[in-house]
Amino acid sequence: MPRNEPTEVTDGWDGERSPRRRKAVRYGVPVAVAGVAAATIGLVPAFAGGSPDLPKISAQDLIAKVAKSDVQQLSGTVRVTTDLGLPSLPGAGGGAGGFGGAPGGGEKGGDSASAAPQNKLMELASGAHTLRVAVDGPDKQRVSIVDKAAEYSLVHHGNELWAYDSGSNTAVRSTAPDSRSGKEHRAPEGLPKDLKGATPQDLAKQALEAAGDTTSVTVDGTAKVAGRDAYQLLIKPKQTGSTVGSIRVAVDAETGTPLKFTLTPKSGGAAAVDVGFTNVDFAKPAASTFDFTPPKGAKVVDGDKERATAQREHGKDAPSRKELAKDMGGPNIIGKGWTSIATIKGEGSGLPSGKDKGEGAGGDAAKFLDSIGEKATGSFGSGRFFSTRLVNALVTDNGTVYVGAVDKQSLINAANAAK
Repeated sequence: MPRNEPTEVTDGWDGERSPRRRKAVRYGVPVAVAGVAAATIGLVPAFAGGSPDLPKISAQDLIAKVAKSDVQQLSGTVRVTTDLGLPSLPGAGGGAGGFGGAPGGGEKGGDSASAAPQNKLMELASGAHTLRVAVDGPDKQRVSIVDKAAEYSLVHHGNELWAYDSGSNTAVRSTAPDSRSGKEHRAPEGLPKDLKGATPQDLAKQALEAAGDTTSVTVDGTAKVAGRDAYQLLIKPKQTGSTVGSIRVAVDAETGTPLKFTLTPKSGGAAAVDVGFTNVDFAKPAASTFDFTPPKGAKVVDGDKERATAQREHGKDAPSRKELAKDMGGPNIIGKGWTSIATIKGEGSGLPSGKDKGEGAGGDAAKFLDSIGEKATGSFGSGRFFSTRLVNALVTDNGTVYVGAVDKQSLINAANAAK
């Protein structure tokens, strides 16, 4: 059978295809890139086994195959490896708020904070992790993060959601969305609905929705992933200034399910984000997979009660996160496509100045910021530039922030233009 040669999809490629197909190309790439950077390389063993011979397919038809894929049941193991080049921050790993969004995670330093899902999901932003996943429709999902000495599980079954941390032997129960009842219960803040966000399918969907006239999409050969035949979809930005080199998505030839997602920076080297199945089974998982009973001796926390208590303690008039974001003005998007830049207008003095090198908190903060950032100047004035392998940021001396998956000069140009 013929091997797949690269076939490019360029401007206007969707032509007169159906609205369902056009849906996959109408959003902005930076949304996908930002999501990937906050949440998730090297799965060489998963690609072992050579390149299978598969019928030739165009990029349009492969994207349509992904869009039409409606796999509702699967189980398997996912390897997540992230290398964003983030600096080690003082106090990293501390609580980011308790389960259900309760400030402080209930008792300060308590076990309920260690079981907070947003804290655990943030750990995927660095290093290598193994996940066991199982899905049976929209009401039953299970994701377990497997570490050397402990396991952390999120179990969604109907309107019930459990988060269990074996390290602290703590189980947190909260109310979750239940699509069967037709009612939307409030899900814990910081947790993606239906436990999504860390699988190849979710990341590939975001990237494909972003493909548009700023993007080149080709079919670049075939591969074996998790023992299954797959096509390789190659997504590249056409715009200069983007820090993204390419996104490669391995698509299951039979089901159209994305099996592996790899994002490589323009700077080269190891992938910044690599998420892929090492094994996968599309059979219906056993019903018992989604049952959860706290182990004997486990501390059981009522997540809904903790949230309600926190709300009472902070008063009914305390602003919500959405209200706070609105008051702060929210981000404004400059540009489009891969080189979009989010900017938040500042009204203060910005970060601690490099001039403040004396003793005390201000001086220590300035020294630390100097160690991870560099000075940047332009017609906008001056500021500090912070970089990772993928997402960069410029903070001006008046506190305005420019951030995106773009290079330093693009951020400076945006600041100059907004002067």
